[in-house]
Amino acid sequence: MQDVVSELTARARAWLDEDPDPETREELAKLIEAQDHEELSARFSGTLQFGTAGLRGELGAGPMRMNLAVVIRAAAGLAAYLRDQERGDAGSGPGLVVVGYDARHKSHDFARETASVMTGAGLRAVLLPGPLPTPVLAFAIRRLGAVAGVMVTASHNPPRDNGYKVYLGGGSQIVPPADAEIAARIDAVGPLADVPRPPSGRDVLDEEILDRYLARTGAVLTEGSPRDVRIVHTALHGVGARTLDEAFRRAGFPAPVQVPQQAEPDPDFPTVAFPNPEEPGAMDLAFTTAREAAGAGPVDLVIANDPDADRCAVAVPDQEARDGWRMLRGDDVGALLATHLVHKRARGTFASTIVSSSLVSRIAQAADLPYEETLTGFKWLARVENLRYGFEEALGYCVDPDGVRDKDGITAALLVAELAAELKQADRSLTDLLDDLAVEHGLHATDQLSVRVEDLSLIATAMRRLRSNPPKVLAGLSVLATEDLAEGTEGLPPTDGLRYRLAGDPEAGVEKARVVVRPSGTEPKLKCYLEVVLPVRDQAALAVVRSRAATVLAALKADLGAAAGV
Repeated sequence: MQDVVSELTARARAWLDEDPDPETREELAKLIEAQDHEELSARFSGTLQFGTAGLRGELGAGPMRMNLAVVIRAAAGLAAYLRDQERGDAGSGPGLVVVGYDARHKSHDFARETASVMTGAGLRAVLLPGPLPTPVLAFAIRRLGAVAGVMVTASHNPPRDNGYKVYLGGGSQIVPPADAEIAARIDAVGPLADVPRPPSGRDVLDEEILDRYLARTGAVLTEGSPRDVRIVHTALHGVGARTLDEAFRRAGFPAPVQVPQQAEPDPDFPTVAFPNPEEPGAMDLAFTTAREAAGAGPVDLVIANDPDADRCAVAVPDQEARDGWRMLRGDDVGALLATHLVHKRARGTFASTIVSSSLVSRIAQAADLPYEETLTGFKWLARVENLRYGFEEALGYCVDPDGVRDKDGITAALLVAELAAELKQADRSLTDLLDDLAVEHGLHATDQLSVRVEDLSLIATAMRRLRSNPPKVLAGLSVLATEDLAEGTEGLPPTDGLRYRLAGDPEAGVEKARVVVRPSGTEPKLKCYLEVVLPVRDQAALAVVRSRAATVLAALKADLGAAAGV
């Protein structure tokens, strides 16, 4: 035991000797002095792994935390990978790397040092002109012809986290095998003192790049379409408010009513437990603001962006809801945007992920448009050939892939607003359109069982349990097929997940059902995605069918939770 403690202390002291950040040096020195072996073990039990989501983790000292030392190594490894690619492209000259950042703790520091490392490695590097939404970074990569981009953000994670998202040329996030190749180069980085970081390697773009992005956002709208829609918007303490305000102003919409307590960036996210519009309570202040704003006239929509503004959440008035507002599921918004684009005569391939509602596939099929299904994440959706529209249920929508090859909460919000204004002009609403889609294509009801854990081994245990003893029946529906996605399927690369296809039950009015189980790639969660499809005879039958769907989804949750041991 003493040998283990001595080795742990030695590793901590070695890290301390080369840590370039005075704050984390002080933090680590105190842990060593206090002989806090439990905390030191947590921080030095391995290294924060670089994967297809880049890096993401809790801020703090040590290789299992997000800090300047980890970021410098990641930047040096990425730079080595990019230089290797350059050598295979003779005569191209030094590649450009664009670096963006949000307003989280340490984001600017991590971005600044990344730019310096890139310059020190012989690449060209530029920073965005301040804390800006992730889609601005994705746009800048394409606009400037960069070979790569880095966005320092932890999206909607808790305040104590930060992250490091990597894009390659074309503005798409990395996928295998690039992630493993970059990780190998990170592992090969030697002492930090040997990584060149010239102070001059910190050129900053001017506001023109943001102006170009904003000029592009209006291209998703139809010239002359209605703009009369009143919106309350929350940025959830992130960086989206000013960019969204300006996009709406340029498009000719009324200025959104901002939630004052959440409009300015604040890395502590003081008004929410989790800065994610999907989490309970996150939208409470937005609904309060909407009720107060209603004194000056009806509010048609509440729109929320997550802190880096690449996601878009939508709520609609509902007199039966506790707050007077009902959050639409990401699957609902995905179907609404798909329908709107079809009506705008969009051409190209529509795509969504294996965990998202299959309704979009039916909408595309009815419009005689190609449709593709990918693994979870826009790193996969962005690579669909001839992509015109991509969405995932976690509030992510790509409505302008030629401009931003990633999810974009600003352009999605504009398109939702345009659709709501068109429907309002016809004395209809988003919920009316959802009812129409249910009658035309069947009710595609979705839900999620999401289990947050402190001990990550619980997720691995649940997955092992499901693999060793797969359920035969869920919610009274026979499991027709069980697919272990770790083995890969036709058209899909391997991933850690399970998919169950369930038989219908004509007596219960169920056409079919589907369940996908996977560990989250960005949070300590086990996620189970549920969908049940029920035919709808007519509008009058909708209430009964929705009630039936809710019953089946509740039973799926209970049975799946029992099967997984969660």
